[in-house]
Amino acid sequence: MTRTVYLNGDYLPETEAKVSIFDRGFLMADGVYEVTSVLGGKLVDFAGHVKRLQRSLDELEIRNPLTEAEWLEVHRQLVARNGIDEGMVYLQVTRGNPGDRDFAFPPEDTPPTVVLFTQAKAGLADNPAAKTGWRVISVPDIRWGRRDIKTVQLLYPSMGKMMAKKAGVDDAWFTEDGFVTEGTSNNAYIVKGNRIITRALSNDILHGITRAAVLRFAREAQMEVEERSFTIDEAKQADEAFITSASAFVMPVVQVDGAALGTGKPGHVATRLREIYLEEMRKAAV
Repeated sequence: MTRTVYLNGDYLPETEAKVSIFDRGFLMADGVYEVTSVLGGKLVDFAGHVKRLQRSLDELEIRNPLTEAEWLEVHRQLVARNGIDEGMVYLQVTRGNPGDRDFAFPPEDTPPTVVLFTQAKAGLADNPAAKTGWRVISVPDIRWGRRDIKTVQLLYPSMGKMMAKKAGVDDAWFTEDGFVTEGTSNNAYIVKGNRIITRALSNDILHGITRAAVLRFAREAQMEVEERSFTIDEAKQADEAFITSASAFVMPVVQVDGAALGTGKPGHVATRLREIYLEEMRKAAV
């Protein structure tokens, strides 16, 4: 079945959607993106994603081409037109097509390029990996210094995923100056007793929408949250660990650089937070 996608105001079959070779997203990775999960045909934490989109656009001085209500309508239209029950909606906004290649930004009135498409993911909430947990390796973090902006500059995270795949594990955690920053496409956490430890927000990591919700739920459940950096050695000594992202939700981590954590199985904190997150987000989905 051919998907219906959104491109610059039009709903089109994916085979008919075209973007210029001069688009700065293609030539310069000059653009930002968001991914919103869909559960039961509804959008999860949509308001948070739109707010972060605005922040990313502001940081790069790209004009937001749509209002929040318009973004919501486009998302809902794509979910409906593609019959998505569980899956994701991907959106990308670039600085647009200046008509030629130039390092300098184009004129301010250059229309941004807006692309959205859906990905159906049956069983997204019942991912079997949540019952077995992920294994991760550590790799040096050599990305640029503004990781808080959700840009389309994803080459090194993609390479990190491939490093993990070649190592026969599920993901990689980036490390810088001896400390874990984040996963290739997720925020990272360790658990010691009833204390959840995760790196504090800064330009060094993405300000995860799922991260914000999960930490809020953790505090409401009387779990202690400590926002600070941790090392790989500290992670190896933790009782358990997990990651959060818009598509993985809360995913237990059971092994770091070959060292099993706790019992080597998903811990109760990660398991419980996943349950709470899915329950609350299903109720709040739009």
